Amino acid sequence: MERRWHKTGIVAGLACVLAGSVALGQAPALAPIPEPKATPANLAPGQTAATAETSLTAPRKLHGEAESLGVVTLLPSEALDPPEAAVPGVVADQVIGVVNGDLILESDVDEERRFEAFEPFSAPGSSTRDKIVERLIDRTLILQQSKLQPGSGVPLDKVKAQLQSLREDLPACKGRCETEAGWEKFVSDRGFTMEQLTERWQQRMEILKFIEMRFRAGIEVTPAEIQAYYTKNMLPEYAKVKQTPPKLAVISDRVQEVLLEQKVSGLLSDWLQSLKAEGNVRMMRPGEVQP
Repeated sequence: MERRWHKTGIVAGLACVLAGSVALGQAPALAPIPEPKATPANLAPGQTAATAETSLTAPRKLHGEAESLGVVTLLPSEALDPPEAAVPGVVADQVIGVVNGDLILESDVDEERRFEAFEPFSAPGSSTRDKIVERLIDRTLILQQSKLQPGSGVPLDKVKAQLQSLREDLPACKGRCETEAGWEKFVSDRGFTMEQLTERWQQRMEILKFIEMRFRAGIEVTPAEIQAYYTKNMLPEYAKVKQTPPKLAVISDRVQEVLLEQKVSGLLSDWLQSLKAEGNVRMMRPGEVQP
């Protein structure tokens, strides 16, 4: 999901600026231009007919900053047909931020909001747009750093195993995802293909693995904390949808994962702030074009 400045589609709209222009090498054939002639009536003081002929037929250079663009040959005096009016289009996407060269797009915000449906024990749609954008910045910074650390990848078989567990335990999926068709429909209704969900979940696992490798030392999640979270947070969520919750022994690893995220949040926040100060994080204003 990495997006750098060569990302396909982001700059494709720039071609619209040249709409109606004649492409080089594809201009229609033009009638020969009559060679201009100098006459005594239009000679400048001190100018001979020979030098006038040369100045009239020589190409003209652009002045000022545009001179570096080269020369402009004389065009026929007949007016060309005006370009056809551009058909109004729909902006497919928009860059809203740049993190050390990686793009954050408006579509990423929408995707992150939809992905909340698969986050354990979170309420989909509860995050504000600002929080989502901040989360995307943090996630991008972490992924950039994780790629520099060996052993931060997660095998695909582990990703699929965890998705299978998620499918069985996700409260909103109860009674709907027992079959492959039901699970695929649940995923599709939230705007993802199975391949996209697998990729996103693998990325999520890589982030958590990196955080654990970097910040886990000295942090302990006790059984009492796991029990308290299960009782106060998980059981009410299952009660809302009138579903039987999984046993604590089955889901304790998942709860430990959530508590780990909470415990390292302070350390992680300080670390991310230092990355932002050292790197180049820029948010785009509405209508601004990245230079």
